[in-house]
Amino acid sequence: MAIKSYTGLWDENKAAHLLRRTLFGPTYKQIIDAKNLGLQATLDAIFLLPNPTQPITVSSDEQVAKKGETWVDKPYPSDPQKAQITNGARNESLGCWSMDNIAQGNFSIIEKMSLFWQNHFAAEYTNDARATYNYITLLRSNALGNFRELVKQVTIDPCMLLFLNGNTNTKNSPNENYSRELLELFSVGKGPQVGPGDYSNFTEEDIKQGAKILTGWNVRGFLSANDTTTSSVFIPNRHDNNSKKLSPRLGSKVIENAGDQEYKVYIDHLFSTNVPALYICKKLYRWFVNYDVTDEVQKTVIEPLAKLMVESDYEVAPVVKALLSSEHFYDIKMVGTIIKNPLEFLFSLTNSSNSTFDFSTEINYSFFREIYNFSSVIGMNYFRPPSVGGWTAYYQAPSFTRLWMNSSYVKLRFDVAGYLLTDNFKSKVNSTSMFTLNVIKYVQSLSNPLSPQQIVDDTALVFCPKGLTDQVKTTLQLILTDGQPDFEWTLQYEEYIKDSSDVMKKNAIIGRLRQFLAYLFKLPEFQTI
Repeated sequence: MAIKSYTGLWDENKAAHLLRRTLFGPTYKQIIDAKNLGLQATLDAIFLLPNPTQPITVSSDEQVAKKGETWVDKPYPSDPQKAQITNGARNESLGCWSMDNIAQGNFSIIEKMSLFWQNHFAAEYTNDARATYNYITLLRSNALGNFRELVKQVTIDPCMLLFLNGNTNTKNSPNENYSRELLELFSVGKGPQVGPGDYSNFTEEDIKQGAKILTGWNVRGFLSANDTTTSSVFIPNRHDNNSKKLSPRLGSKVIENAGDQEYKVYIDHLFSTNVPALYICKKLYRWFVNYDVTDEVQKTVIEPLAKLMVESDYEVAPVVKALLSSEHFYDIKMVGTIIKNPLEFLFSLTNSSNSTFDFSTEINYSFFREIYNFSSVIGMNYFRPPSVGGWTAYYQAPSFTRLWMNSSYVKLRFDVAGYLLTDNFKSKVNSTSMFTLNVIKYVQSLSNPLSPQQIVDDTALVFCPKGLTDQVKTTLQLILTDGQPDFEWTLQYEEYIKDSSDVMKKNAIIGRLRQFLAYLFKLPEFQTI
C-alpha cells in the first residue's frame, strides 16, 4: 500500500505548514511564493541543495590561516599549545559558520536535513576542527542521498572513529562502542527486548561479532603540522581475519574476511531487509510530522514509506518528498504539533522577520557566536549533542519536543526574544555595529502594512501554525495601534513613509512594532511549528 498523496486545496496555510517544517523561519514572501508555485514545484525547489562557502578565519588566535581565508585545509602549528589555541579558534569559526548557513534563509531543506542527520549520527566536536567540518560536510552532502551508503561513510569517518573508539578497535582488543551504536542507533534499531541480550533486531553476540568486523581502522592527521586534513586509514595487521557468524536475528550470516571492504559487506547485509527502512522512516516521521506514532500511523504512513525506501534502494529523497506531499502531513491535526527546537526558535525570530546579518564577515561571525551561545543556553548546542542518541526531545517518550519548554527554557526564550528586539545586541568586535530584529523591514514585507488587521493576519500566518483566536488578534491589534482606531496607525505609517529620515516618526513606528512582536513571541501559539 502506497502512502496517500495530498490532493486538497493548496493555499497559504498549507504552504506555511510545509515551509515551517522544512526551513528555519520562512518569510511571508516565501510562503506566498510557495502558494503560487504549488506543492510539487515547491518541493522541487526546496530539494535543491546549495553548496555553502567554507568557514573562514576571523580570530587572532588562529596562527596558520590568515584572516579572511579558510582554515579547513590548513595544518596546525607544531607547538602543541599553539595548536590547541588554533583549534579553539577554528571550532569557534565552525560554530559561527553553521549559524551563518541557517541565517541565510535559503529556500532549501538542507539545514533541516543536516540537523536531522547530526541528531541521528550524534558525534560531537573532535579535537581537530577540520575533522568536525569534514563530518558535517559529509552529512550535508548526503542529506538526501542514500542512507545505506551514508552509514558506510560515517562508519569510517575520522570524526566517528574517534568519537566511538573505532580507532582503538583491534583484533587483540576489540572495542564494541561503535558496533553497538551501529546496530542500536544508526541502522536497524533495538526493537523490543525479548530476552537477556536479545533485542529482537540483533543480539549482544552480534555486537561482539560486529566489533571484530570493524577492526583495523585508525585516524591520521589530527592536530598535525604536516597534514592538511584528517583521514581514516586501514591497518591490515590490526584487523581480525577470522570468519564472523552473526546471530539468527541477523540471518545467521557468516562474514568472511574482506580486509578494508569487510565493513561494507556487513552493512550491506544489515540493509538486506526492510528493518533499517522502518527504523529511519519512523525517525523521519517524528522529525517532520509528529512524535506520536500510533498503530494506524505505523501501518498507513511508516510502513508504506519504508516500502518506498527499499524499492528506491534506500534513497532518502523519494521518501522525504513522499512524506511531505502526503495527505497525512497536511492533516489539520498534524499542524503545530512540534515545539520549536532552540535553533528553530531563534531563526524564526531572525529569518521570518527578514532581519539579515549584513555586516562584514568578521562582525557577522561575532553575532553568530552569540546566537550559537543563545541556542546552547536554551538547550541545543550545535555539534555537541548531549549523547550518542542525540537530543532527548527526539526520542524521550512521552514528552518528546515538550522537553524544549521546561520552566527554565521558557523564561530564557522570552529573554532572548526580548533582547533581540532591543538596541543592546552589539558586536564585540565593533561596538558601533548593532543587530536587532528589523521590525520595519518585517512589516514592509507583509501584504498591507497600512492595515493593522492585515498585519495581524499576516503575522499569524508567518509565526503561528494554529492561528490566533479573535481575542488574541484584537489584543495584538490594540498593541499595534496603541489603543487607538486603526486609521491612527495608517496615518502614522503614511507619515513615516513620506519622511523615513525623520527619527521621531521612525522610532514611533519601531516602538509599536517591537511591543507588538514582543507580545507575540511570548504566546504559546508562537512556540510550535
